Amino acid sequence: MSGLALSGAAAASLPELTTGRLLSTWRPDVAALLLIAVLGGLYGWGVLRLRRRGERWPVPRTAAFALLGLGTLAVATMSALAVYDTELFWPAAVQNVALDLIAPLGLALGDPLRLAMSALPERGAGRLRGAMSGRLLRLLTFPLVSSALVLVSELCIYFTPYFETALRHGALHELMYLQLLLAGSLFVLPVLTREDALPAWCNHPVRAALVFLDGLIDALPGIVVMTHSTLIAGAWYLRHAPAWAPDVQHNQQVGGGAMVTIAELVSLPFLLAILVQWSRADRAQRVVLDRRLDEELAPAAPVAGRPEEEELVRPWWETDGGTVGQRMRQGRPQG
Repeated sequence: MSGLALSGAAAASLPELTTGRLLSTWRPDVAALLLIAVLGGLYGWGVLRLRRRGERWPVPRTAAFALLGLGTLAVATMSALAVYDTELFWPAAVQNVALDLIAPLGLALGDPLRLAMSALPERGAGRLRGAMSGRLLRLLTFPLVSSALVLVSELCIYFTPYFETALRHGALHELMYLQLLLAGSLFVLPVLTREDALPAWCNHPVRAALVFLDGLIDALPGIVVMTHSTLIAGAWYLRHAPAWAPDVQHNQQVGGGAMVTIAELVSLPFLLAILVQWSRADRAQRVVLDRRLDEELAPAAPVAGRPEEEELVRPWWETDGGTVGQRMRQGRPQG
C-alpha cells in the first residue's frame, strides 16, 4: 500500500523525481482499486439500466465521473504522488488536496444522486430519498457545516500526529484517503446535484456565493502549511528524505503553495458549473412562463348561444393576487 513505511535503504533507492518519472511511475493500491471498481460499477449499472428503458444519460456527465472523478482518485493513490509521498512532503500535499477537492468535484459533476434516483426501483429510490432527508445527513451536508468539516479535516491531518502516524501505518493511510474523499464530497455533491439535498433557501445565487466562500476556506490549510515555521511530520521526513531531495522546510513550502494553487483553480470550474445550472434553470423557468402566457392570452373557444364575437380570456395579471399582478394592473394604461 502507498502508506507503508519504507526503510532508510529503500528510501535511498528511489530515483530522483523528475518530470518523466512523475508521469510514468505507478504502483497499484488494492484498496483504491476496489473503491474505483465499486463506484464505477454502480455508476455504469445505473447508466445501462436507463438505456434499457429507452432513456439516455448525458455522456458529459459520465465522462466527468469516470475521468475527473475516478481518474483523480487513481492518480492520487497510485501514481508517483503515492510512490513518493513518504519521502517528500509536496507529493503528499498534492495527493491529499486532489482527494479532498478535485475527485469530489468530478464525482459530483457526474450527478450520481440523480442517476441513482432515476435508475433504482421505486422502493430503492424511496429509501435513498429517505436517507438523504435524514437529520444526520442533512446536518453534515448543510453548507457551512460541510465547509467547516473540510477545513477541520485538513488542519487535523497536518497539525496533529495523525499525518505522521498515517505515514507509518498503511491501513491508517488508506483511511485518511477515504476521510478526505468523504469530507470533500459532503459539500460538493449536494451543491451540484439536481436533487433536493439542500434547504430551500439554497438557490443558485446562494450556492454561487457558498462556492466562492468555500474556495477561500479551502485555501486556508495551504496558507497555514506554507507559512508554518515548524516542520509537519518533520521527524519522519528528516529521516526518510532522499539525498537528492531539497531542504525539508522548502519542500513543505512548495507543498503548501501547491495546495493553495489547486484550491483556487478548482473553485473556478466549480463556480462555472453552478452558473451553468443557474442559467439553465432560469431558461427553463422562462419557457414555462411563456407557455403559460400563450395559453391564457389565446382566444376563448366560441360557445353556443353566445355572440360569435371573439372574446379574449382575461390575462393572468388581472386576477393574480400577488405582487407582480398588482404591479401589472397599476402600470396598465386606462382605456
